[in-house]
Amino acid sequence: MSDKISPENSTHSHQLQCMEIWNGNHSVENVVSSQGIEGWIFSRPYQKDSHGGDVHYLSLCVGGIVTRILLADVAGHGDLVASTSTALRQLLRRFMNAKRQDRLFAELNREFTRNESDGRFATAIVATFLSHKNRLLLTNAGHPRPLRFSRSNAEWTYLDDSLLFDASLDGNLPLGIADDSSYQHYDLSIQPGDWLLLYTDALTEAFNDRDEQLGESGLLQIVKKLDVTESPSFLGSKLLSEIRKYSEDLGCDDTTLIALKFIGNRRRPGFIEKLQGYSKLLLGS
Repeated sequence: MSDKISPENSTHSHQLQCMEIWNGNHSVENVVSSQGIEGWIFSRPYQKDSHGGDVHYLSLCVGGIVTRILLADVAGHGDLVASTSTALRQLLRRFMNAKRQDRLFAELNREFTRNESDGRFATAIVATFLSHKNRLLLTNAGHPRPLRFSRSNAEWTYLDDSLLFDASLDGNLPLGIADDSSYQHYDLSIQPGDWLLLYTDALTEAFNDRDEQLGESGLLQIVKKLDVTESPSFLGSKLLSEIRKYSEDLGCDDTTLIALKFIGNRRRPGFIEKLQGYSKLLLGS
């Protein structure tokens, strides 16, 4: 991975439109915005390949209220991951207007288990932001724990079992391991000024020159020093720069970071955008 991260004013920007699914498994550094969210996505495949094993998608429903974020770390490279990325996109398209995500997650797991002969499995996180209710639904399948900043508590913390919607479910296996796995679901109330950081394990598994791994605790200590009044692109690039100071090892694996800031403001999709969204829905495109 290059040592250079683009400054904020030179980073590309994208506004999600109704019935849009955006991104894939390629190299990207992009500001992205949706209903009530400002975000920044940074993804670099291993050895500067054009595509890698980290798959990242964002989608917006036809009505402009359901934003869904998927981050998956898929085992394998090349054509195998490319076909998986396409399959995940098709499933997101199928469920992009659903406010719940439990059926989507069950289908994601079935997609991997039915192809177990290929040796495919993945850790994954799916998050659904309901902007009209300021609620965040999140499901984790063996993926590194997200970091959340709560404006009301003024602190960064990892999501833990105390925030589970149903603590009786103890499944947290990667996708494709067990067909009947039950997954833990979080249901969080969101306020303007809250943050969510999603990332792949390249960040926590970075080593310094003393062969010490950064780990969750090290990542948290770096994140706590960041300025949450800044934009997602500034905070995200600063985080990666600080990790790179700790470790020259960062970049020895596919690396992805998604920094999301909840801003409260919701734009009103225009008539033409909604018309185009419903056309896509009716045509199945």
